[in-house]
Amino acid sequence: MFKNLLIADSGKGHVEEMVRMLRDLPAFQTARVNLLHVVSEQSKDDSDQHWTKAGSLLAKAVDNLGLNPGDVNSIIRQGDAKQTVLKVADELDADLIVMGSRGLGRLQSILANSASQYVFQLSTRPMLLVRDDLYVRHINRVLVTIDGTGVGDDALKLACDMVKDIPGGQLTGVHVSRTERTPSRGGAGTSDSLLERAVQRARMLGVTLNPLHVTDADVGKGVCQAAETIKADLVVLASQDRRPLVARGLVDLDKLLGGSVSDYIRVHAPAPVLLVREPEQR
Repeated sequence: MFKNLLIADSGKGHVEEMVRMLRDLPAFQTARVNLLHVVSEQSKDDSDQHWTKAGSLLAKAVDNLGLNPGDVNSIIRQGDAKQTVLKVADELDADLIVMGSRGLGRLQSILANSASQYVFQLSTRPMLLVRDDLYVRHINRVLVTIDGTGVGDDALKLACDMVKDIPGGQLTGVHVSRTERTPSRGGAGTSDSLLERAVQRARMLGVTLNPLHVTDADVGKGVCQAAETIKADLVVLASQDRRPLVARGLVDLDKLLGGSVSDYIRVHAPAPVLLVREPEQR
């Protein structure tokens, strides 16, 4: 399923541990690993020192991952980290970006010039975000959001592809509605219909989906609560946030500071978050 991983490694956090967990899954075992370290713009006087340090960090990361150096594409680039990650992802046509995060809130992230928050907001590619404050566990219980959209279907398929080859793997599909369910004349509400369709689609993909309906005025909080309830090891999140065709040139501060569901889950989910974006052509 995943063929080309881009891992943005800063030498900190739990990214390498997360990647080791992923490589235990059949869906990731044959994937090409591209390991990126970005050297910030420095004066010429100490640039050699920074490049040497970057090389040492990448070599240590490869060793920590337990990989043969010949099987890893190690990349060192100089520049702005957030822009460089997006650029390299496009160059490699990566089908998954893996980054660590300090779990800063929206305003904190902007003030701290957070690379992971920027990439999370603007990348059109699937992205796995691993917060520094999380305990990374072997992936067994996966939560996927169900919303009845095209990108929601993509997220469900991805989650099914991951879970179906995990011995004892469990997949829960959560739909969060802001109001209580109102049954239709036939007795089933909109949430019930969405979840039932998701159960049927998962069954066609060879996976048993456990449906879960949550009522919460705040969708992000509802998803995080569901993840806490089932003790999820991974949250697969479908996001329809506005695509970055314009935002690449002008960061959308309203979106970054506003009520983005995906951004709330990025900060508060009790497990790593795999964000699935809607492709540009839709």
